[in-house]
Amino acid sequence: MQWTSFLAIYALVWVLSAFAMLPLGIRTHDELGMEKVPGQADSAPGNFRPWTVVLRATILAAVLTGLFALNYHYGWVGVDDLDVTRLVA
Repeated sequence: MQWTSFLAIYALVWVLSAFAMLPLGIRTHDELGMEKVPGQADSAPGNFRPWTVVLRATILAAVLTGLFALNYHYGWVGVDDLDVTRLVA
């Protein structure tokens, strides 16, 4: 696998990881006992920390991309293993 392909796969996995990490640890203003700004949505986060999301997404994407690269190299799971048509009889 070329390094550019590996980088593209990492970028895709990172974006998916970032979206998966967004809701973790977020609390609303009501849950934190903070005062709300007039007109603010009740579901608006009161403790959003984007760098925490970036760090978590980076770690998760590195692990998942590493597993993908190892699977690509060693061939643990192939296309034939994912054939669901043979499960339906």
